[in-house]
Amino acid sequence: MILVFGKTGQVATELQRQANVTALGRDDADLSDPDACAAAIAAHRPDVVINAAAYTAVDAAEENEEHATIINAKAPGAMASTCADLGIPFVHVSTDYVFDGSGTKPWQETDMTAPLNAYGRSKLAGEQAISLSGGQWAVLRTSWVFSAHGGNFVKSMLRLAESRDHLTIVADQVGGPTPAADIAATLLTMAQAMQGGQRGGLYHYGGQPHVSWADFARAIFATAGRSVTVEDIPTSGYPTPAQRPANSRLDGAKLLADFGIAPPDWQKGLARVLQELA
Repeated sequence: MILVFGKTGQVATELQRQANVTALGRDDADLSDPDACAAAIAAHRPDVVINAAAYTAVDAAEENEEHATIINAKAPGAMASTCADLGIPFVHVSTDYVFDGSGTKPWQETDMTAPLNAYGRSKLAGEQAISLSGGQWAVLRTSWVFSAHGGNFVKSMLRLAESRDHLTIVADQVGGPTPAADIAATLLTMAQAMQGGQRGGLYHYGGQPHVSWADFARAIFATAGRSVTVEDIPTSGYPTPAQRPANSRLDGAKLLADFGIAPPDWQKGLARVLQELA
């Protein structure tokens, strides 16, 4: 049995679509109570655990870092420790926000972390807690997640297109949009391989080709047949409480070598998502 933390989020929703999993929502296991998460694992005695839940309100985390850290670090640490005690694999989703976004080279797993914001710090603390659990674990860092459900950039752009024909979008942040469906499939493949004895570790998984937010918006409108012009602006033209990394590119070579999983084509994923929304 696969136990999934998360029920309504983008990746958790896709996990439930793709496999027979037991998904725990907030009412079943509140991540703000790490002991309750550990107890849920002990009660269910699953074959593998996937944590697809997190505090993802990046700007709000600036004012709520302690709460974000409980959900993004202490809870996953408790999950990983319990899995280690029970001898079962633990798979967890993390983020490119653990990096400072410098340069233009895709980030590798061995690169130095230096998060720019509270959300990134909380997710990095989670990775560190998991790595100290002593069990069999895997952390999948990903970026720019989108799907037909939940809140994400694709749905925001389509909503804005209903009332506007001209938008200003940040063009100096570059990364890989990643379909939640592909992330879910990757997590399930990793979980199955780890049940079979495959070693885990830290991995990167981001969509290709790399693109700016502005060019991603243009692709969304073109694919959806919306007549919206996009004007490039710098990050400074769209200030937010939390600083965002300029370079969110992720190098997926290690995941391909160890699990045979190639980076997803976000353009194909976008077409599928838009078809579902239509």
